[in-house]
This record gives sequence, structure tokens and C-alpha cells, in this order.
Amino acid sequence: MSEQIKVIVAGAGGRMGREVVKLVLGDEQLELAAAIGRSDAGRDAGELVGMQTAGIALVSSLEEALTSVQADVLVDFTTPEFAYEHARLAIQHGVRPVMGTTGYTPEQIDELDHLCKDAGIGGLIAPNFSIGVILMMRFAAQAAKHFPHLEIIETHGDHKLDAPSGTAVKTAEMVREVRKSFKQGNPNEKETIAGSRGGEFDGFRIHSVRLPGVFAQQEVIFGAFGQSLKIRHDSYERAGYMPGVKIGVQKVMEYTGMVYGFERFVD
Repeated sequence: MSEQIKVIVAGAGGRMGREVVKLVLGDEQLELAAAIGRSDAGRDAGELVGMQTAGIALVSSLEEALTSVQADVLVDFTTPEFAYEHARLAIQHGVRPVMGTTGYTPEQIDELDHLCKDAGIGGLIAPNFSIGVILMMRFAAQAAKHFPHLEIIETHGDHKLDAPSGTAVKTAEMVREVRKSFKQGNPNEKETIAGSRGGEFDGFRIHSVRLPGVFAQQEVIFGAFGQSLKIRHDSYERAGYMPGVKIGVQKVMEYTGMVYGFERFVD
């Protein structure tokens, strides 16, 4: 596209939000229209992320940003508490939501899809923007056709609010599409400590680990007679997600409706 895409960043003061602000300020194809951060309201967005002064002060609410600037896209890395309402509010103002925040119900995703279509705009809910993670999920779905016995183990820092992670849920959903549903494991097993076998999804298990000092890991373990297969992805820093965020911002300008899953945009 020849014109810059005007971007609002919600959660600009957070760890991921700061990386998005850096991305937008440093990319000639993008323009920072507004940045939102309640505890950092009034601070210059560029100075907040260690760059030169941008001339854009953070505001405390999305509604304030939407009513004061013209924007094309909202990039939101806030919390599940605010994500759904933020997406609705953006769509009402004709701004395309790119949501890196998870925790939506299927009913909410369906409603947001209808709202986007009614408004004639695109939107994206992406549990993960890492291209490596997308490949990991695709490989897992491919493997599940041949190894239907599996478990998912995802590991994040102890600051993460939701469990399991959105990436683990999306991986499980992709596996479900190709795996015949059945309850695996010993039918007579008994948990002597509640929850020790993890959460059950379509007959297989998802385990969430939360520890300080850990960033993001996910491993899908497959078992079969005489062999096992492990597919694992590790993320080491948040900047690794930014190429995917840019792809998401660009792609929602071309689509109509709410897309669930960044893998739709990765060939």
C-alpha cells in the first residue's frame, strides 16, 4: 500500500505494547495515530520506548483515542478483561481491530465477525503472532493425523493471566479438526492430586506451567507404539513477534470480517 496505515496502540505501556510502538514508529509504512496507557498517560510515546520524541502523548482510554484521531487499525495487547469491549468499540468507529489479547468465547468471536462484516472492515484475533509458532501448530496438526495420542505442555512466566494459553487452545483446536475424538489414557486412572493430569480437551490433555524467569515455550508430545514425537517452539524475546504484527496490520486492510488465528495470513 502506498499510504501509511494509521495505527492506535492499546496497552502501549506494557511489555508487548512497547514493542508495537517501536515497530510503528520505526516503520515507514506505518504511522502512530495514538497510544493508550492508563498509568503512562501524558508521556510521549517515543520517549516511553527509548526512541526520539514522537510528539504523541499517551491517553488513558481507547474511547478518547478513537474520538480524537483518524485511524485505520487498532493493535491491542491489553488484558482479557478489556479485549472484547475494545474490539467492539473499535469496530463501531470503523477501525480494524488486531487483537493480540486472548480469552474470547466462541460466541464473542462470532459476534465480532458479524460486526466487522456489517461495518465492511476486517479484524484479527491472534493468540500468537510468531511465524515459528504458526509452523509449530501446523506441524502438530499434520502429526496428529498419524499420532492421535498427544499432550500439550505450554510454559509462560508467572505474570500470565490466562491458562491454558491462547496458543495452546488454538493448537488443540487445529488438532481436533484432523483427529478422531476419543478419550486417551487409562480409563481407570485416578488423580491422587486434583488437576495433576492437566485440563482435558477433546480427550487429550493440556498442561500449563507458570514460573518466574520463563518467557514462552510450547511442546506437543505424540506417543505411539515403540516411538514418540516432540514438536517444540521457544520464544526468547517479544521483538520476535513484531514481523507477524505488521503482517496482521497490513492484511486486515484487505479483508472483511473477523479472522481468528494468525495462521490464516501465513502462506
